[in-house]
Amino acid sequence: MGLGRFGGGLGVTKWFLEQGSDVILTDLATPEELEIQLRELGSHEKLTLVLGEHREEDFVNTDLVIANPAVSRPWDNPYLKRAWENDVQVTTEIELVVARLPREQIIGVTGTSGKSTTVSMIHAAILASGICSHLAGNIGGSILNNLDSVGKSDVVILELSSAMLWWLHKNDCWSPHVAVLTNIKENHLDWHGSFDEYSRCKRFLFEHQTDQDVALTQDPKASFANLSVLGKHNELNAAVAFLAAIEMGADTCSARKAIQEFSGLPHRLQKVSNCFYNDSKSTTPLATKLAVDSFDDPSKIHLIVGGYDKKVDLTLLAGQSSRVAKMYAIGETASAIVQLSGEQVQDCVTLERAVEVAMQSMGDGDTLVLSPGCASWDQFANYENRGELFCSLINNALHQQVR
Repeated sequence: MGLGRFGGGLGVTKWFLEQGSDVILTDLATPEELEIQLRELGSHEKLTLVLGEHREEDFVNTDLVIANPAVSRPWDNPYLKRAWENDVQVTTEIELVVARLPREQIIGVTGTSGKSTTVSMIHAAILASGICSHLAGNIGGSILNNLDSVGKSDVVILELSSAMLWWLHKNDCWSPHVAVLTNIKENHLDWHGSFDEYSRCKRFLFEHQTDQDVALTQDPKASFANLSVLGKHNELNAAVAFLAAIEMGADTCSARKAIQEFSGLPHRLQKVSNCFYNDSKSTTPLATKLAVDSFDDPSKIHLIVGGYDKKVDLTLLAGQSSRVAKMYAIGETASAIVQLSGEQVQDCVTLERAVEVAMQSMGDGDTLVLSPGCASWDQFANYENRGELFCSLINNALHQQVR
């Protein structure tokens, strides 16, 4: 249920076909919308595609349903409810993964922000120590098809979303050997229905640990010197990543050096050119505040915000307008941000227009940052598409200036 665009649905479909299963792949998106994923999947005699709709009978006349974690409020979903009513097991790709790996090999990382950076720092630290490490989970793709490559002494690092943890708690009562929580702030209320429920799911990461397991949370007073990435928030990510790597046997000196040399991930305060930064992965107001905090002089920042409405409080996001040189809003939440900021924000509607207006407004020494504080799904397929467009717009504009 849900091929999606992030790779997990594609991976689990391929895996079941390799096991010899008959697979019905159903997605509300059309074949045109899923063209890239379907091309990679290819055709198979045991694969049936049901696209642009879900059919109730497919959820009843089956042995197993694999739900995509992106399916919000699964407890209210009519198709999943029909499966449960007919005693059909419903599971997820991540549950299939953890069922096939020893808990003692797994580090699980969750949090509202910093998950991907933290798992990547842990991965780098462990690899630098000569230990084989595998990165999987919410960061993209599926490890199911590569389980045979995971050795008994390897480490598997899983980035886990709140939705993944909801499923793991509901069906498996599972927690990793080393559990890392970066932070919890308001997010994904459209999926969970309330902040209390969202927070509860995040804390499921620790709920089923034993006395032999390790639980780590960020220390707000932590520091980590000589990082290659910007921001105090990345010092907190680095500090907890270092501790997690050490718990799994990483060498202290090698781990520290690897984390210090970590240059960051695309779309996370990614330097596009001098004075231009792509922080498209910022999908919460807190993430935008942390991006602004990362610069020595916020008053020189021109900030592009806005996007899909996840029903979270945008006051913190709008409040950044009083700290920066100028703010430009785009997408579904633009009008709400303008209202909350007291008209200090310019509603540009689209990213193209925001970049154009910002570059006309910037003065010497100013910096342009895309840090939306909102999801991308109103105007883009994902945050990667949004960030790639920003980079393209900046590079094209700079090229025109040179000419």
